[in-house]
Amino acid sequence: METTREKAKETVHNNIVNNLQELLEKNYDAEKGFKKAMEDAESQDLKHFLKKQAQQRNKFATELDKEIHSLNEKPIESGSTTGSLHRTWIDIKSAISGNDDEAVLEECIRGEKASMEEYEKTLKENRFPNNLETVLNSQLSEIKGTVAKVKNLEDLAENRS
Repeated sequence: METTREKAKETVHNNIVNNLQELLEKNYDAEKGFKKAMEDAESQDLKHFLKKQAQQRNKFATELDKEIHSLNEKPIESGSTTGSLHRTWIDIKSAISGNDDEAVLEECIRGEKASMEEYEKTLKENRFPNNLETVLNSQLSEIKGTVAKVKNLEDLAENRS
């Protein structure tokens, strides 16, 4: 029979793993989203930027995967239905707007803001071991940097139109 302490430890463990799995799923979605946006972008500079963002999210997913393995758990292997729906929305919006870079950037900002909010909420509502908190805060910081870059690129795209 489990003691109360063992049960509490298991609950904390499961909570950490579940939160990491959710963030891992979001990073799979973001990586696919950036790759999709890269296909729709017109500018070679924007395509290059989006490719770098997809690579960054792949790196984040790899880090989270490693952390989940270190907790003796099996990481999920794909993104969410919601992420697929968002990419479908990008397809529709791009078709309507003629694949213009401004529309692609708008969707990137929307996706990145959602990621930023997810990370902030997860960090605020949960307690993680210091090493995990450091990883998550580092990823959040990079996402915030991406939001700022995308906003800047969107302003440049608007000024060109």
